[in-house]
Amino acid sequence: MNAARWRLDGQLALVTGASRGIGLATARELAGLGADIVLVARDEAHLEQVRDELAEEFPRNSLRAFAADVGEHEQRLEVFDFIADLGLELSLLINNVGMNTPKPTLDYSASEYRRIIDTNVFSAFEMCRLAHPQLVQHANAGIVNVGSVSGLTSVRTGSPYGMSKAALHQLTRNLATEWAEDGIRVNSVAPWYIRTQRSEPALADPDYLDEVLERTPMKRIGEPEEVAAAIAFLCLPAASYISGECIAVDGGFLRYGF
Repeated sequence: MNAARWRLDGQLALVTGASRGIGLATARELAGLGADIVLVARDEAHLEQVRDELAEEFPRNSLRAFAADVGEHEQRLEVFDFIADLGLELSLLINNVGMNTPKPTLDYSASEYRRIIDTNVFSAFEMCRLAHPQLVQHANAGIVNVGSVSGLTSVRTGSPYGMSKAALHQLTRNLATEWAEDGIRVNSVAPWYIRTQRSEPALADPDYLDEVLERTPMKRIGEPEEVAAAIAFLCLPAASYISGECIAVDGGFLRYGF
């Protein structure tokens, strides 16, 4: 077995939304495989705390943090200026940032649904475009977009969220075909309910939790580390012939629907 195919030594990964939940688990997973990480999130104090914890856990890795809201154009530019100032080139981009405000369709204001679309789709679109000049320099460049089962079937997360995640999955397919000649693989993951800070309020309702578990063949809620493992696999040289794919991390949920 070629062990190097299962490692990310010497690669630099940018992870957005890296201070909590799936983003933090992904940063930890990639670091464990040898990657150097740039962690991006909005809360500077918490982000620095997370970086310090990971640096203690992975003393051989280069772990840097940059506080930014990648939903804002100027701050996206600042992220890539920061990377350029480091004199490093990106080889992996994990678009993990996302947000939602679940409501009935008729209850959204224009500003509310536009914010969901801007954060979940346009920020990822622009991050991919900004990353391209660096990614194209590497033999094993990759992008992984964190989508959702909400973008593949109807669930109770609100129509703007479902729209945004469907668009993110389609962006993945388009970029996978368009950028294949540049040596950039583009894939996505589609989680179902994962035990994160954002999912806690919904899952705190015991009746709703029972419904979720009833429609999940594995009868449990997923963990951030399980999504991170799928993301990490898609980044590995071992996945070098996989592009345009979406891996559902859902305990079998998509076989049932909701």
